[in-house]
Amino acid sequence: MRGTDHDQSAMFSYVSPEARIPADHPLRATREMTNRALARLDGKFQKLYSRTGRPSVPPEQLLRALLLQVLYTVRSERMLMEQLEYNLLFRWFVGLEMDDRVWDVTVFTKNRDRLLRGEVAEAFFQAVLEEARAEGLLSDEHFTVDGTLVEAWAGQKSFRPKDEDEGGGGGSRKATERDFHGERRKNDTHASTTDPESRLFRKGKGKEAKLCFMGHVVTENRNGLVVAARTTLATGTAEREASVAMMKRVPRGRRSTQGGDKGYDTQAHVRELRKLGVTPHVAQNDKGRSSAIDDRTTTHAGYEISQRKRKAVEQVFGWGKTVGPIRKAKHRGRGRVGWVFTFTQAAYNLVRMRNLLCPT
Repeated sequence: MRGTDHDQSAMFSYVSPEARIPADHPLRATREMTNRALARLDGKFQKLYSRTGRPSVPPEQLLRALLLQVLYTVRSERMLMEQLEYNLLFRWFVGLEMDDRVWDVTVFTKNRDRLLRGEVAEAFFQAVLEEARAEGLLSDEHFTVDGTLVEAWAGQKSFRPKDEDEGGGGGSRKATERDFHGERRKNDTHASTTDPESRLFRKGKGKEAKLCFMGHVVTENRNGLVVAARTTLATGTAEREASVAMMKRVPRGRRSTQGGDKGYDTQAHVRELRKLGVTPHVAQNDKGRSSAIDDRTTTHAGYEISQRKRKAVEQVFGWGKTVGPIRKAKHRGRGRVGWVFTFTQAAYNLVRMRNLLCPT
């Protein structure tokens, strides 16, 4: 017998959102770890908000919503607010009741900017690492470093000569009116009018040059968790400088190693790592110059292991650019791009920790 199709005019439900989410849903473990990490940031949140005035968007709910945006590849905050209107799973994760009103997207964005100024992404990243450390998931001996390009929110036609006046096409002329083909463009003489902090850079020979920033991570080799993240201007020495700066902050044992690709095989970089007490296990660069790594390092059994392990760091960037939002930035300026990059690494760690602690 054929059923009857009718419009639904109203709905009354006595089942709570908590009961509707399956007990084995992946977000359950993620939400528990996220809530414990957010509890560590309570003191920092208190300093960011006034004790008087109207209540704003709770920072815990705001960060959980931003986390969903990364985990589910929601391309804009406007679409995120739309999802929160009717997506029961999203409401449950953020902490909204069925009848709670969803924030206006402008209000949500302004409250997010408060967290951008408060360096909350780095604090949340460190809080997630504390959760991983408490579970015994981190290694303090063997690490891997690598960097990737984060395409800036700027077009090639915005890359104009620094001494160009407005009448000559700087701010008053349309970007489509400029023909830059055949023009020699360099970061010393040109800058983007859209995002002046972005740099024209290419990752290797044969690759196209793009306006971009550079994101760097250090992962530990036991489980591939990110233990340090940093965003810099895209330069030829940024990867090695960031490598040393991050290793200074990473908690490690008395004897530790750092793997890396051939780009890190320079005399200066190897010397700086040895000063920190870190044995460089970088790949030997045998093209055009002698390697800074001698046989005393390459013949050690641990060197070969580091070379195999170091390739796993690409999973971090692969996830961040296919699921996460770091393939192309949606913000301008190194500070905002770096905030999103660090927050994305915290999200990756949460996914990785969930898979390690709650295998299906």
